[in-house]
Formats: sequence, structure tokens, C-alpha cells
Amino acid sequence: MKLFFHLIIITFPIFLISQNLPSNQAISAKQLIETIIKNTGSAPVPNTVDVIKEGNPETQVKGIITCMFATMEVLKKAVNKNCNFIIVHEPLYYNHLDNTEQFQNDSVYLEKKKFIDDHNLVVWRFHDYIHRIQPDGIISGMIEKLGWENNKVKGNPYKFSFPPISLTQLLKNLKRTFPENSFYVVGDPEMELSNVIYIPGATGSDIQIRQLQKSNVDVVVAGEVPQWETYEYVRDAVAQGRKKAIIFIGHINSEEYGMKFCADWLSKLVEDIPVFYIECGSSYWTY
Repeated sequence: MKLFFHLIIITFPIFLISQNLPSNQAISAKQLIETIIKNTGSAPVPNTVDVIKEGNPETQVKGIITCMFATMEVLKKAVNKNCNFIIVHEPLYYNHLDNTEQFQNDSVYLEKKKFIDDHNLVVWRFHDYIHRIQPDGIISGMIEKLGWENNKVKGNPYKFSFPPISLTQLLKNLKRTFPENSFYVVGDPEMELSNVIYIPGATGSDIQIRQLQKSNVDVVVAGEVPQWETYEYVRDAVAQGRKKAIIFIGHINSEEYGMKFCADWLSKLVEDIPVFYIECGSSYWTY
């Protein structure tokens, strides 16, 4: 989905409140959401998508699941774990704002909604606020997944520096992290690189190209974008002899482990409520 804030540096001061929930006390979904948002340290986000998508806000939380997408498989696993509060990073119903008007007679939508209703689940989206944790919660999880902790560039949480390596070697490293997935790449395989910008999700080509325009950026590793945009910009740049490349690893690959960070982070806030991370994996397979 569109993540327009990824490369915006928040200028107001951020403080982690770490106000834990009381132990041995029932907590509603609404109270839990308020506690989570408060602990991000973020100012209120106007028109946030971080709202309850399904379920009753007064539902007592028995267990928490964090995930990228609340797929049917994830929802079934949540029920098996006796968890009724599902924290998703991305939409529940197939579009950014979860507009369901077009699905009112759709059997796929109706079956998913019925499963949620029948099991009294609460599904809450945690998108805008997790990106506003300092540093960005999704990025923090992905750095752990990628093993790039020692490559971070001070002052820019999205920039990473490597000893000179080829584009092919960088791709081999990414393949070890995501062995089941293919990547879309534009660039000279033998190009030597050092400076990488990581842009997860679907920020849009404006942000991707803006980074590629910088002289101290060799490669952008991103989630996804329409093929007629950044792909074609980099193809022309390479044809002109410029040392630039783009690697698209997929939207889910680029952000999912951030929800593992979310589960670990939440475990420090809640007491007596189990928290589990469930991986949904890529939406598609490649042939």
C-alpha cells in the first residue's frame, strides 16, 4: 500500500513511554490500542488508517497475533492459539481503506467476514503508528532479518553502507535471506556498489527516484512499484552509463519481519497476555 511517509524524518521529539498494562486485569481491545499508540511516542496521526477493521472494541483480549496480512490461514492459526486480537500491518479487505462496498455480494469477502464474526475476533491495523516509532519499527525488524545491523549509516535509518561489492553479490545475499522468492532487478550485474537505500512497501516512484538521483546512492532496495515507473527510469539511467540499480524484493518481503519486531515490542508492554507473530509469507509463488 502507499507509504508516503517512509523517508520523512519526524522533527518533533519522540519519547518512549513504556506504560505497561496492569497484570491480572481484563483489558479491552480499545484499551490495548490506546496503550499501544501511546507507547509509540507519536503525535496523533490525522486521518490514520490505524483503526479497528472488524470486531467489538470492548472485547476482552485473550491473546494477540501480529502479522503482515490477516489471511484466512493466519486467522485460523489465531483461533487455534486462542488469540482474539489480530494486529495487521496492511489492509484486511483488499484495498487501502478496506472499502467493502464492492464486496457486499462477494463470496470470498463474506466467508472471511463470517469467520471473523463467528470467532469474535478483533482486527486492528497498525500501519501509520508503527512507522513512527523511533527508529521506524518496521525498519528495525527488517534490519534484523537482513543482518544489516553493522551496515547502518548514522543519521539515516534507511541508508546502509557496504564494503565494495557487485550487484550480483548483493543479490546473492538477499537470496539467502529470501530463498523462496525471486527479485526484479534493473542494473548491471557487475556494477560495484557501496551505498544502499532501503525503501520498504509501496512508497511510490517519487520517493524511489528521488533517492536514485542522489550521487551517494548506488542502489535502492524496495518493495514494489508499477512497472512503467521506477523500472523505466533506472533502465534509461543504466543505458546512459550511470551507476544505478533498483532491486524489488516484493511488498511483503520488504516489511513482514517488522511485525516480528512488533510482537517482541508488545511483549514488553503487556503482562499475562500471550503475544505471537504469525508469518503470512508472499501472496504469490514464482515459476
